[in-house]
Amino acid sequence: MRALDLTLAVLHHLAFLLLTAALVVEWTLLREPPYALRLPRLLRADAAYGVAAFLILVVGGLRVRYGLKGPDYYLHNPWFWAKLGVFAAVGLLSLLPTRRLLRWRRQARLQPGFVPPLAQVAALHRIVSAELTLLALLFVLAATMARYGMP
Repeated sequence: MRALDLTLAVLHHLAFLLLTAALVVEWTLLREPPYALRLPRLLRADAAYGVAAFLILVVGGLRVRYGLKGPDYYLHNPWFWAKLGVFAAVGLLSLLPTRRLLRWRRQARLQPGFVPPLAQVAALHRIVSAELTLLALLFVLAATMARYGMP
């Protein structure tokens, strides 16, 4: 049981590292001028973000169900629900950049030399900045949950 708990914890943390790295890559690429924007790299980072988010949900669910602390620790812990709420907010925010990036990819296929409008690039950069800010809050909530959760 301890080995399973450790494995799930490690996978959960690695998935969060992947998610954070993918967001930082997106944030960095969106700082470039639109004409220099590397759309394929941006799309790969967004796909990695999606995979990481999926892994976080699956492994997190497995941790709740099979982890050493048990479901009661999580389901009756207000910090857990706050953390989950922030994760949901980050996930909902991430839908906007994903949709825009897919639109840009479609336009780039139809119009070689397509350059995304500066206003759209700037808007996506602000959204990804907000996601990173909320992600920092999520890490604070995770640490709080681990230290001040149920006895």
